[in-house]
Amino acid sequence: MKRVAALALMAVLTAGGVFVVGAPQDKLIGVNVVLKTGITKAVLTELGRFGRVRDEIPALKAVTLQARESELASIQALPFVASASPDAERKGAPVDTVEATNFGDGLSTWNLDAINVTDFGFDNRRVQQDGTGVYVAVLDTGLLDSWRQYFPEERIAVEHARSFGGGGGENGSVSSQPTKWQHDQNSHGTHVTSTILGYNLGGTPVNGVAPKATIIPVKVLNQNGSGWSSVIARGIIYVADLKAGQLKDHPVVINMSLGGPSLDAMEQAAIDYAIGKGVIIVASAGNEGTAGMGYPGAYAPVISVAASGWLGEWYPPAGVDWWYLMNVAEPTNPAQFYIADFSSRALAGQDLDVAAPGTWVVGPYQTNSGKPSYFFLGGTSMASPHVAGIVALMAQKNPTLTSAMAEQYLEESAIEMPAPACLNVRNSSGTVERYCWDVDATGAGLATADAALGLTPLPTMIPTKKK
Repeated sequence: MKRVAALALMAVLTAGGVFVVGAPQDKLIGVNVVLKTGITKAVLTELGRFGRVRDEIPALKAVTLQARESELASIQALPFVASASPDAERKGAPVDTVEATNFGDGLSTWNLDAINVTDFGFDNRRVQQDGTGVYVAVLDTGLLDSWRQYFPEERIAVEHARSFGGGGGENGSVSSQPTKWQHDQNSHGTHVTSTILGYNLGGTPVNGVAPKATIIPVKVLNQNGSGWSSVIARGIIYVADLKAGQLKDHPVVINMSLGGPSLDAMEQAAIDYAIGKGVIIVASAGNEGTAGMGYPGAYAPVISVAASGWLGEWYPPAGVDWWYLMNVAEPTNPAQFYIADFSSRALAGQDLDVAAPGTWVVGPYQTNSGKPSYFFLGGTSMASPHVAGIVALMAQKNPTLTSAMAEQYLEESAIEMPAPACLNVRNSSGTVERYCWDVDATGAGLATADAALGLTPLPTMIPTKKK
């Protein structure tokens, strides 16, 4: 989606594009290898015949190999190799403390109203839960240097924040870079985080889906917003091990507003590992329209999110301020919502779960380092954190919530969208665009927090045996 409009000091941008760069013939590439056996000296020696082992992940029985592209078929044919695939590319200042611990009493915006977390105005949450006690790991570009100007310090788990870099054939092994997570120059991760927590808009608190959740920033994408599946796998494992260790008494959710056109074996193994540890994973569906969904979102155990929009966008009476002055009508009427043209449609074998606001979402986004600014962004990258936030609310209500339970309740409570359907939608220039979609674009329908929480049961009380 490419739109251009002026809004005071705000600009209109798009985000979440997915690109995969092809490699010249016989270029050095990173190969992610999942083994049938453990990592032994004999296995490493044999793999060494085809390239250089750069990273070992014992928990997944996996290694990353730097090899020539022509050697891939030979590596795949080794008897101890379960799968081997090229490392896949993934897309996606001054310090002032925000004087608040959360933005639960902040301003409602159209996108939060659309998922029934808030209603018009200030201090008007429509759900009891606020994310207290739940950790949401945002695997993305990290946070801007100026993140304290946007978010309360109490809401960012600095002690758990991490950055992982490297990956790919030329970059070699994956490395941990402990402090780089808060020196992002891209802004994508900061905007995604703002949907979950809310943010400070020049002194005005703006609400979030789960304003008292605790965010774990995990930087897995570089400064241009791209990265490698091997790096993302490392980030997923890191969060899973936190859940199994220091955070064992807390629900943990992962948001991944990123993706690429194929599922990497190591990434899949990492997702399975994390879900096995009790982590719930939410990811964007991708921005490729009819070309199909991106991965890991299209992988069935992941909760995937399409991008929806609202007919109230750029409504004339409110002018440029429509995004917080316009009230989404209750009860939620699916005829007032559309699926964005860029939002990826599910192809055969791909799993699309629900839709959430992913057009004209305002949040922090800087073009000048250290200077606070705010932008509209559109993409499934913006839709995903809405659902990750809803899952955090569900997990607060029921800390025993599993990934399968969360997906089931989200789908069963979603508001079904008419399909096939078409709607005329205003844009920032004052003209009208026509958007059409079919059942492959909607998943189960529009996700709403109140309905999902209504289906989420309280944790089962197991009586203790009397001695």
